[in-house]
Amino acid sequence: MTDRIDIKFAALDSKLAQTAVLLAGPDVALGSVGRQLNDRAQGKLLRAAAAADFNARVRSTVEVLAPDRIDIGRVVLVGIGAGSDLKELDWIGLGGLAFAQASARKGSDATIVAEVADSVEAPPDLAAMLAYGALLRSYTFTKYRSKPEDEANSNGEPPRKLRSLQILCADPNAARAAFEQLRPVAEGVFLARDLVNEPANALGPVEFAERLQPLARLGLEIEILAEDRLQELGMGALLGVAQGSDRPARVVVMQWHGAKSKKAKPICFVGKGVVFDTGGISIKPAGGMEDMKGDMAGGACIAGLMQALAGRKAQVNAIGLIGLVENMPSAKAQRPGDIVKSMSGQTIEVHNTDAEGRLVLADVIWYAQDRFKPRFIVDLATLTGAIIVALGKEYAGLFSNDDRLSGELFEAGTVTGEKVWRMPLGKAYDKLIDSKTADMKNIGGRYGGAITGAQFIQRFVKDTPWAHLDIAGTGMDTTRSDINQSWGGGWGVRLLDRLVADKYEKGEKAAK
Repeated sequence: MTDRIDIKFAALDSKLAQTAVLLAGPDVALGSVGRQLNDRAQGKLLRAAAAADFNARVRSTVEVLAPDRIDIGRVVLVGIGAGSDLKELDWIGLGGLAFAQASARKGSDATIVAEVADSVEAPPDLAAMLAYGALLRSYTFTKYRSKPEDEANSNGEPPRKLRSLQILCADPNAARAAFEQLRPVAEGVFLARDLVNEPANALGPVEFAERLQPLARLGLEIEILAEDRLQELGMGALLGVAQGSDRPARVVVMQWHGAKSKKAKPICFVGKGVVFDTGGISIKPAGGMEDMKGDMAGGACIAGLMQALAGRKAQVNAIGLIGLVENMPSAKAQRPGDIVKSMSGQTIEVHNTDAEGRLVLADVIWYAQDRFKPRFIVDLATLTGAIIVALGKEYAGLFSNDDRLSGELFEAGTVTGEKVWRMPLGKAYDKLIDSKTADMKNIGGRYGGAITGAQFIQRFVKDTPWAHLDIAGTGMDTTRSDINQSWGGGWGVRLLDRLVADKYEKGEKAAK
């Protein structure tokens, strides 16, 4: 788990740390602090940058060591170009890049100057964005290292690690207030990252559920449905997946009541929480199976999202549900050819025990509709390798019965960089999962696997607006970026928080 960095805001005339990061625009134009430093150094700061062929292109960097007549150890210039083409995510990413540059140098503290030249366009909440990006980038998972690599030193010297970050800006109070709305989202991302990074021997269904109970301190109502309750509810599809493991299944229900109107219908998010997936009797190949500890990334996202919503006191009623199981082969495990009865009453012929996530979602989604009557449901699941073949690791697959909800998710993904791409649904695909002996089977053949997986889940959706996000390519072994260097990236927390913030906390939508 990450060692949380201390982020503070201060005025532009505050003392700089030994490592100072400045933003540079076209022709290496600097803000007032940078110009003052360059003047004190008799122009040598900019001359050193020019000698290194630094031209302030976006994301370019240059380091000036021990600048003459400046009482700090180093100045790092980060290029931002003209700024006009940069969007919110770009500025947040620059915060992550600035943190990475500072943390790569010696010293326990650093300064980022959130100021640009007059010729550069920058957002009014620049300081908060930079701080947010820096915080997201600061995440590390070293829980199981006896000697974390970022603290190890071959020369036996004391560990050096950036622990304090000062953001200098024109209005520290405003920046601090803006950042306090972003910090809970980052904390939610960190929770999701922690969960995905945990090994399965330490995080079974019971342990996962117990890990979420302390979130009640934020005002979340946490309810854990144990195996006997799941049997009473008739969740035969979910329990069929779990029966091969000695570790009992759980379903976690998290409720946040933040809407101003007591009559506001809740919005609902459901996550697949397969804490480890061997494939069951239809066992997976050994190569890469260790990554199946991340098959609960959808559930981890829901946990992080609910923490974020509660942490920032979102003005919405939201429900988060996670179906937690372990898929193991044993004498008790379900077999290919078995028929199970879901909570909906529909029967399922299990053709492949490795198509287990959809069985879990089938029961949890049905339960969510029956109990909460939500405005919409969004489910997240590392469901199919087929979606990686189709979209790689840059986009999650989006399947939906509702155009408006699909559009809202696409917009949120564009802003946050957690991008989704809509995939088709249709009767022709639906026929591929018809069974000769039950209401349906759990796979549809070799082709269109991500689509038939979504078609299966849709059979358990009533008339509720619904979207399914197949995050097999994005939920684990995440693409590294300026704001994430972790194998478990916490994908989806920022996407769904943005969906809620932009579309369901404002105006009439929030009150309906």
